[in-house]
Formats: sequence, structure tokens, C-alpha cells
Amino acid sequence: MDMQNAREEFKNYLVTEKDASHYTVINYDVDIVQFIQFAQERGISSPREVDVVCIRSWLGHLHRLKLKKSSIAKKISSLRSFFRFLVRRGKIIINPAIAIQPPKVEKQLPRHLTVDEVFSLVESHDGATDEKSLRESAALELLYSSGIRAGELVGLNIADLDAKQAMLKVRGKGKKERMVPVGSYAIRALEAYLAKREDICEGGAPLFVDKKGKRFERHSLKSLVKKQAQKSGINRSVSPHVLRHSFATHLLDSGANLRSIQELLGHESLATTQKYTSVSVAKLLEVYDKAHPRARGGRDDEGNNNSGD
Repeated sequence: MDMQNAREEFKNYLVTEKDASHYTVINYDVDIVQFIQFAQERGISSPREVDVVCIRSWLGHLHRLKLKKSSIAKKISSLRSFFRFLVRRGKIIINPAIAIQPPKVEKQLPRHLTVDEVFSLVESHDGATDEKSLRESAALELLYSSGIRAGELVGLNIADLDAKQAMLKVRGKGKKERMVPVGSYAIRALEAYLAKREDICEGGAPLFVDKKGKRFERHSLKSLVKKQAQKSGINRSVSPHVLRHSFATHLLDSGANLRSIQELLGHESLATTQKYTSVSVAKLLEVYDKAHPRARGGRDDEGNNNSGD
């Protein structure tokens, strides 16, 4: 087996067996392609020919390119996964990347906005009535209201939203589904946006579409958040993930416990699944309503939405 065939088998494994997202597959593939090109330039055409010396040379090459430590660590991780897959499939005997230690990366605290900054951002379209502005307002409100990822938001369909119960069905990493509550501000913004749309024919249609009627894309969402942050006078980099961190930080600051936040965010690491038991939907709603800045007073004691509109 040559390197290119090994690469294709690994990509197919990620898609069909690991059910990895499109972006995860791309990220792995970019790293592996770069290594294959490096190896082929040195006369290596088969995974069996790759040894520790080759990988150390590649690591030195990455350092000479002056890449960030986090980027180098990611590429080493991708390579380990690639060769681990080949070992399991019997294509090679030993994983040559297993002995390579990635550079230590300093842990950075997640960047987040203050409550006032978030309010300024999500209210940047207040008063607008055109479809584009209503769509952007709904997207911003939903990102902060639910803490969902950019990929999760653009993957939503109309049928995933239960406006009456103020709940949203989200498909996270590995296409695992979870239910998350949605604040009253976001519900109103979503209803205003959907009322303006003229292309809705069924619940399976995408929740967010562009001006051509096609599903909204992640890069468009990132551009939207960045543009509106600048418009709101926020003089630092803001992304959908910063809103996700803001969601979690503000809940924690308001007294929500880490276990509930873990459930809302859809985090599933081995450590957290061993430490925490699952939280009921009713308990999540209670925590959410008490802690989220744009959800207080949104439901009655039975969990029904009382946002008014």
C-alpha cells in the first residue's frame, strides 16, 4: 500500500465508521497530505518506510516554518491517529509517531464577552424589518441563547425548533442529538425571521438560508458575527465560539453548576462522562431559566414558554 491509498482508506474510515464531520475530515486530511508530501520528497512512498527519524525530521521542518505550538501539536495528533488506524488494519506493525512528543501548549482561558457586550451585539439589528437583518438577528440571538456551535446552528432544520416549548433539537459532534432550551428573546427573533421568509414549504427545510435560498454556511456565520461585533464597537476578535464561551461563562457566573452546563453544551469527554450523571430536561430548564441573562421569566412553573409572542 502506498501513502495515497493509505490516506484514502483513513478518510473513508473517518466518514463511514467514525461518522466524523466534514470539517473534521478536512482538518485531518490537510495535516496528513502535508506529511505525505514531506515524506515523498525524501523518497518515502509507503507507510511501512516511515520511521521515527522521518517524523522527527518533519517535526523539525514544522518548527522551522515557525508554526504555533498548538498547530504543531494538532499535526502530530493527526499523524498519530493516521498510523494508529494503519496498525489496527494490519498495514503496518508499529505506530512510528507514538514516541513523538508534541510541544507543550500553554492552556489559554476561553475568550468571552461581558453581558453588556453581548447585549450590544445581539441587539445590533433592533428595529430592522428586512429578511436579511431578521435572519442575522435570529442567528445571533440563538448562538448566545443556546450556546450551540457554528456547525450545529447552520445544520438546523425548521422541524428542529419547537417554538411553543422553547426547545431546540441539536445534532452535535458525531451526529449525536440533544435537546437545548431557547430563551424568549431568541424565540421572538426566530419567529419574526420565519414569518418574513417566503420559501418555507416543509419542516425539513433549513432553518437559516442565504439570499439564494441555500443553507447558511459556517464561513458566512463567522463573517456575520465578526461584522456585527465591529459594528457594536467591540474592539477584539469575536467568533461564534466566543459567543458559546460567553454563554457558558455567564451561566456559571449566575450560579449554574458545571454538570448542567456540560449537558447544555453537549460536551462528551471521557473524564466528564465518568464524573457526572445525566441531568433531566426539567432540571436543565430550571437551571437555564434561573441563570441565562436572556431567558429569565421565560417560562411558568410547568415549563411552558411565556415569552408573550
